[in-house]
Amino acid sequence: MMGKHMCPLHQAAFWLMWVGAVNWGLVGLGAFFGGNWNVVNLILGSWPSLEWIVYVLVGLSALFMLMKSSCSACKVSLGGEKKMNM
Repeated sequence: MMGKHMCPLHQAAFWLMWVGAVNWGLVGLGAFFGGNWNVVNLILGSWPSLEWIVYVLVGLSALFMLMKSSCSACKVSLGGEKKMNM
């Protein structure tokens, strides 16, 4: 869950992870219906290197979110709980 006080790095990772999830869902649905619904490819297909960079960033974002570490800058754990400094 995305907290209100996430640092920009967590926010970017969160949204890139969702972009990747939605894109892969559309790729799967497109395969069932016989179409190319890969949104990243449709938007950036003329720039293959940029498309690959987006895929790498999506993958790194998902790994970052899976690490369940917290950012010292925003003090928000990835489980949505605030850490208390005592």
